[in-house]
Amino acid sequence: MDTRELLIETLTHLSPAKTLEALTSPDAERRVPGANHSIAEIVSHMTFWATWFCDRCDGIHAPMVTSAALGWPAVAPGSWPELHRQFLDVLDRAARIGESPERLALPLSPPIEFPPLAAYTIRDAMVHVSIHTAHHLGQVVLLRQLIGVWPPPSGSWTW
Repeated sequence: MDTRELLIETLTHLSPAKTLEALTSPDAERRVPGANHSIAEIVSHMTFWATWFCDRCDGIHAPMVTSAALGWPAVAPGSWPELHRQFLDVLDRAARIGESPERLALPLSPPIEFPPLAAYTIRDAMVHVSIHTAHHLGQVVLLRQLIGVWPPPSGSWTW
């Protein structure tokens, strides 16, 4: 399986682009009672971590945040269209990083300072991003269902 299948043209779940399709700013930024985050906040979080891992794959030393809250950047009202674009762009960046099988085998340099991730290769980082994205896209689907904007216009899987 290549990184494009893991990140963009997913086979195990609806693709990120389709999951977010046709969301308006008011719907993406809406806080659902009982939910900790809006769709836009979840997408901001996914974008933050995908960018961080891509930077590390490109050899940019960005230290890991010191608290979970710092991995949830604030979302400015009305910023949904730009945030949506940034998320899809960073997934495309990640897929490009994974185009070379030789590069995928390389260790992250410098290594991540967090011991459970210290031995990560670029492949490990891309798998991490894909699993993290899939987890949060499931939350997005549920929030869309709760606010009555599911399925997306192009449809969804029914099984």
